[in-house]
Amino acid sequence: MAEIAGDETPPLPSSSGAEESSLLSSPPSPTAISGDEPPPRTRKPGTKRLVLTASVLLSFLVGLPLLLKSTEIHRSPLPSDAIADLSRRLQSHPPSFPCGLHAVFLRSGPGSPVASLADQLERAISTQHHLLPASSTAGNISVSVTIQSGGGCTSSTAAASPWRCGLLTAADSVRDDEVFDELLHSALGGRDGDGMKVYTIVIAEDDDGKGTRVVIGKHRHAWVVGKVDEAEALSLIGNVFIKYFMNGGIEEGETGIGKGEFMPVGSDGNVVLSFSLLNADPNDWVYDWEFKNIGERILTPVVEALRPVADINIESQVLYHTPKSSYSYSDDKLGGNVLSMGDIPFFVNSNEWHLDTSISATGRSKVLQFVVYIPSARECPLYLQLPDGELSKTNAFISPMWGGVVIWNPPGCSVGSKKAHGTRRQMSSQELMETLEIFIGQLRQLFGLKPNYHAQGMDVATKFLVSEKGFAQWELDLLYRHHACSNLLSCVATLESLSSLVQSLPRMIVMDEIGRQVELSLEAASLAQRNATLGIGDSSAVSATRARALAEDAFFHPSIMSISYASVEHYFAIYMPFFAPVCLHVLLAAIKELKRYKVERAKYSAFLLASQSRATTSS
Repeated sequence: MAEIAGDETPPLPSSSGAEESSLLSSPPSPTAISGDEPPPRTRKPGTKRLVLTASVLLSFLVGLPLLLKSTEIHRSPLPSDAIADLSRRLQSHPPSFPCGLHAVFLRSGPGSPVASLADQLERAISTQHHLLPASSTAGNISVSVTIQSGGGCTSSTAAASPWRCGLLTAADSVRDDEVFDELLHSALGGRDGDGMKVYTIVIAEDDDGKGTRVVIGKHRHAWVVGKVDEAEALSLIGNVFIKYFMNGGIEEGETGIGKGEFMPVGSDGNVVLSFSLLNADPNDWVYDWEFKNIGERILTPVVEALRPVADINIESQVLYHTPKSSYSYSDDKLGGNVLSMGDIPFFVNSNEWHLDTSISATGRSKVLQFVVYIPSARECPLYLQLPDGELSKTNAFISPMWGGVVIWNPPGCSVGSKKAHGTRRQMSSQELMETLEIFIGQLRQLFGLKPNYHAQGMDVATKFLVSEKGFAQWELDLLYRHHACSNLLSCVATLESLSSLVQSLPRMIVMDEIGRQVELSLEAASLAQRNATLGIGDSSAVSATRARALAEDAFFHPSIMSISYASVEHYFAIYMPFFAPVCLHVLLAAIKELKRYKVERAKYSAFLLASQSRATTSS
């Protein structure tokens, strides 16, 4: 064996040998066989990578509905079409209550009445209906006429007469008004129940030389006593029916029921009457009252009369150290201190008068405050001066939607009265009853009626009988009608607002309870409309109050008020930063793997075709 010495390099193999070795050890390059064609694939491509990538993508696709389900908002379907239909009905046909007008002519003559005269008078009375104000809630008015004389009775043919012929005569009208009012109520059958309300006006001929007078009773009737001709009688019938029975005696331009004034009733139909006795300075004198025994007994008939309009609760309290906020000045001519009407807005001292202590006022109930203010010795007696300079007869005032105040000067109160130094006294029963009568008048004003009536627009003397309920039956009918209309309109407005709110917020939760309340509200509103078309004002008022209360409960449901709702764009903006990058990479990987699989499968298919062709050629 030869040795390699020093820096001698080993001899290089020949080029021909290198080329031969290269040919033996290296496979042929792709370009050496078929130019730019891919190398053939001799084995079938596996699906493990494709299945793995597809399973990851499938897991994301399966999880997407679960994600959407987990973030789904529960929305009970609201009857939007029914709400829109109710709104269209109220706009096209506002609630109106049909009623009847029955005119009775009591004549003292012996002759028999002529039947055709009753029909003639009926047509003449019917022509006066166009005088009804636009704000009236009266619908179709049916008129009937009865003429009674010594020879019998005759009635018009338009309507059935409720009059009991012969039970009353023109001579009975000279009796006491209270007695004749009850006799007239009995002659009409005592109709105070359900059904269309019929108002009766009696013309009693009585030539006693005292002139003509009009008396409006406590029920649904009035009577005219005196010698009047037919034209004057028709005018009086129209005035009494339209001005009082249909409009509550509200003159043009006056505020009151149907003139934009709101009922002082909570949206849930509840009212709390809070009566407070305020001792301005107990160091001078301290007064108490027997409100529990006397006050509630007097107010119970009022509460029962207003029950179709509101559910009323009564509370009372006695407070001390309650000075007024406004200033009064001394007037020697009047012998006391005077409070002008300009200082009335500052009379109530909200900082010192802690009146809002009611435990019955819950939810959206309305609280009406009725305050008896007893001034201190240094400002006693305290009088309220009217804008015309005269002193107020009641020494009281009201604050709309808040309540009323009566300034009560204790007996023996005069300028320079001496302090009693904490002596405890008590309002007498008579004083308390007189104060409560003032409060009932203030309650009438708060409900849009007049505290008392004047014969404005009437050419004859007019008297109004006072009901022990504080409201005559025809006044209650007026309240029921306007309250039903007001609550129906408020109910529809609330339901439309709720429907618009739900439609504008797709991510808003609508509980099943809300949908049920809306359906019950629509049912109650439809019932109120049906009762209105039948002329049943009290039932319509009850249903309308319930419809409004349910609509308000649905709109102010806790599930609506306690959550902040975001738009759909905000919803995607929260989840996209988390899921979009991952989902995009998985989707791109799946697409890339699918393309690779197709390429490898194409190679394998080409290899199979080539193998088959070679086999065919060799054979």
